[in-house]
Amino acid sequence: MVLDSFFNTIFGPLINFNILLAVIFISFLISLIMTLVYKWMTDQHLMKSLKEDMKSHQNEIKKHKDNPQKMLELQKLAMEKNMKYMMHSMKPTLITFIPIIIIFGWMSSTLAYMPLYPTMEFSVTLDFQPAATGSVEMIAPKEITILDEQVGSKYIKAIQNNQATFKLKGNTPGEYVLDFKHGDKTYSKDIMIALNQQYKPIVKAINDDAIKSIKVNHQELKILNLFGWKLGWLGTYILTSIIFSMGLRKLLKLH
Repeated sequence: MVLDSFFNTIFGPLINFNILLAVIFISFLISLIMTLVYKWMTDQHLMKSLKEDMKSHQNEIKKHKDNPQKMLELQKLAMEKNMKYMMHSMKPTLITFIPIIIIFGWMSSTLAYMPLYPTMEFSVTLDFQPAATGSVEMIAPKEITILDEQVGSKYIKAIQNNQATFKLKGNTPGEYVLDFKHGDKTYSKDIMIALNQQYKPIVKAINDDAIKSIKVNHQELKILNLFGWKLGWLGTYILTSIIFSMGLRKLLKLH
């Protein structure tokens, strides 16, 4: 995709240098853009006034605990102010929503898993339909070593519990195609043996009469160890974006 190439060009060098720093930088950049859009697209005088009114109503509600009718009136006013505040806050959120979803999609396809490095062992699992029986044969290019035992001159696995899993090892960096024969059909899955943070789509959906999907079993990528709590890109992003957003809003005195 064009946008994937764009993001890889912009952020790729930082990702290959240090993935944690890359996620922190992207988190800060997105938080900064969202904060500035919020500042430019909202009337801060109005937002401040609405927040003060809501706080005032809440204080008044506490004073009239013994007067249910008065409390209901004040709660209604507070809700109206809160709704108006939320409506004004939604405008910048809607503007930034689609670009952020696009960036999240790229990060998910780039940073969720470890790549397949040369000499790293990995596996590929074929998920079959319940009615599928028999066995499946795997054919790999010479740069990919199949670690399972041969049956005669072929690499064959029986279908068990609607699955068949092959163990492999990539020797040379590059993009390759793995072929799987079941009955009179051949199914393919592309993989990448990489020296940096790159990989092909993890799962290929098929959903024909025999096979549901082919999955390359990458290891999940954990980039932050927080007192034994290991976080991937999404957890790291959420944590840092909360910190950055709170800091930027306070720095810019936003309401």
